[in-house]
Amino acid sequence: DGEVVIIHDERVDRTCVNATGLVKDMTLEELKKCDISFKFAGQCEPQYIPTLREYFELVKDTHIVTNIEIKTSNYEYTGIEQAVYDLIMEYGLKDKIIISSFNHFTIKRMKEVCPDMKCGLLTETWMIDAGAYTKNLGVECLHPIWFNMIGEQFDEVKSNGLEVNVWTVNEESDIRLMIERGVDSIIGNFPDRI
Repeated sequence: DGEVVIIHDERVDRTCVNATGLVKDMTLEELKKCDISFKFAGQCEPQYIPTLREYFELVKDTHIVTNIEIKTSNYEYTGIEQAVYDLIMEYGLKDKIIISSFNHFTIKRMKEVCPDMKCGLLTETWMIDAGAYTKNLGVECLHPIWFNMIGEQFDEVKSNGLEVNVWTVNEESDIRLMIERGVDSIIGNFPDRI
């Protein structure tokens, strides 16, 4: 029904304890009934899928920079780039947002909506000349899986004037390695370790 929600998976099955199905096939009303407590069900209050609007209400007066990953790897959602952008502008958060996606066509469409929106290309593949590729698309950041940023690959990306925001870095030794390399941001599941 065109509502923008925050959820990692295309299906609710993995984390939801009371429903199954594709997010794209459910209305916001149906999604709001999903208890996504996962393995913590019964140990906490039911947890619900937030809308992007609800998240923006939460962070609008903070200094938090938010990476919004648009999940279009398996399914295209017509107009999602414009819908996300409209919400960003409604809340005046453009300077505190990075848009990323594994679907580089999604990033291309976001750049068509707003050429100066800060964006990042997500990748988990070993790319040749990843920096040149990213810069050629007019994108400011590369978001590679962390272990792809060894010496020469990292140097090539940085030589193109790009930010490098690595994911998913969870082990302390790997976090330290990325900091030593000089990455711009570390995306991980344990921010306290970082």
